[in-house]
Amino acid sequence: MAQQTQFQVPTADQSHNFNVVAGSTTNVGTTLENLKAAVAGETGANAKYETFSKAAADRGFDQASRLFAAAAAAERIHIALETKLVQAQEPDFKGPEPTPVSSEATDLDLIGAALGEIHETSDMYPSFIRRAQEEGDAAAVQVFTRAKLAEAFHAERYLDAYNQIDNPSDETYYVCPVCGYIHKGSDIGRCPVCGAMPQAFKAF
Repeated sequence: MAQQTQFQVPTADQSHNFNVVAGSTTNVGTTLENLKAAVAGETGANAKYETFSKAAADRGFDQASRLFAAAAAAERIHIALETKLVQAQEPDFKGPEPTPVSSEATDLDLIGAALGEIHETSDMYPSFIRRAQEEGDAAAVQVFTRAKLAEAFHAERYLDAYNQIDNPSDETYYVCPVCGYIHKGSDIGRCPVCGAMPQAFKAF
């Protein structure tokens, strides 16, 4: 068995999964504009996941419902981090109101959510990170980096729940309060995104 190296908090400078996907569809502006765009995107995702969580619960899909609730909480963490950076420059900034969404079917909600998270982790956030690096905005690089890495784990959790929709587990989901990483199961350790200890993680 390969020996695990000592834990290191991943960064955009020393990690190998920060490339922007070919055919990127992200409209990149200034870092301030990108932060506002991220707030808008995460606000929409939060509202969507809250809707999907309720719909899944109503249909008897408890595991999917808990995952969507955990992801909604994670997106609120991203919103707060990004909003704080915008308000450092524009104190009166308030994020947008989310557009109402509806649920079609829980399996499709899970796939749609996974695709959205994959877009964020492979396109939107890497694009925003590059611009923040160009502008020398270290705070924005860190916030975008943590969101980007957390979204990759969200996508993984969604695909797992999709594959297990008819054979779900009762395992608990845990959300890191620092970066929004979601862990599934009781074997919880340090957050692989930000290094936070598990004691503060919120259970779903």
